[in-house]
Amino acid sequence: MSRAETAGTDGTVPDAERDGAAPGAGETAPGAGTGAAGPAVALEAPDTAADAADEADKAGTAAAAGDAAAGAPGAVPGARSSAFWWTLGFFRSEWVTTFRRWRTLALLAVLAAVPVLVGVAVKIQTSGGGEAGDPHGGGPAFLTQVTNNGLFLVFAALAATLPVFLPMTVGVIAGDSVAGESAGGTLRYLLVVPAGRTRLLLAKYATTLAFCLTATVVVAAFALATGALLFPTGDVTTISGTTISFGAGLLRALLVAVLVAASLVGFAAIGLFVSTLTSSGIAAMASTVGLLITVQIVDSIPQLDVIHPYLFPHYWLSFADVLRAPVLWDGVVKNLVVQGVYALVFGSAAWARFSTKDVTA
Repeated sequence: MSRAETAGTDGTVPDAERDGAAPGAGETAPGAGTGAAGPAVALEAPDTAADAADEADKAGTAAAAGDAAAGAPGAVPGARSSAFWWTLGFFRSEWVTTFRRWRTLALLAVLAAVPVLVGVAVKIQTSGGGEAGDPHGGGPAFLTQVTNNGLFLVFAALAATLPVFLPMTVGVIAGDSVAGESAGGTLRYLLVVPAGRTRLLLAKYATTLAFCLTATVVVAAFALATGALLFPTGDVTTISGTTISFGAGLLRALLVAVLVAASLVGFAAIGLFVSTLTSSGIAAMASTVGLLITVQIVDSIPQLDVIHPYLFPHYWLSFADVLRAPVLWDGVVKNLVVQGVYALVFGSAAWARFSTKDVTA
């Protein structure tokens, strides 16, 4: 079943039909021929077999969601319960489509390799009696503590990946979220299904946030496994010099992973906004990553320190304060506030742009 065939399952008029962007579900698209019957199928087809598979999966999920809504206990056509089940199915479709792509799996594999390589490098460097890290104080934070406790490899890996690797992968996913659909000719199919532009944009952003959390957990999990295999574990000595149990250290590592994922919320919104500005997925991804590099360069220039607190990556490494006793929350709270402001501003900008975007262009 195609996406067009699912139009009108909830009794609403598809967004694309209201805007005149696509023919209705019982009409023949212009240039489709005179003998075709049924829903419009002459819209631009997906460019690749992978895109076609994605479209089939989303269409099937949307249809299943509609059936579930109709058969749910107490569900009434057009009622809120029906809209809830349909929305849940639509969000699930976006998540599954994103995470089963080879590109997404490749990005996660690269992120998983980083803590393994860091751990092996530290093990080799210290096996001959040397010290981990740069003797002049360079390198990722917490690297010198890894040899004493493998749990610190989690913090070192997150500190190493957060400035570059993690945001770059998020930029790829966020930048391609809308622009990739438009370039592949599938955006119009998504809007033929009665999803609505706001719901579609929220699904794209929620999927990007899910990737932020997944990517962070992958880095932390592989770092923990590598650290436990190569180095001793036990009670954790905090930055303040106090000692906490290994279990308490694990809880702090989990909190750090959540904070790192939350640090990418604002950048994900920026990537989503950039993705609505163009119909080229590659251009959107390159622009998002280029913006990341530019902002980080600005954040490193001392003469521009007056604007540093307003830049989204400025407080990224504030998670280190979680390893103090007591925990210093000032930098952490500032980071969360900055990320929330960026998410609100650029999320609103993305909605304003996408709600008026001509998907037929």
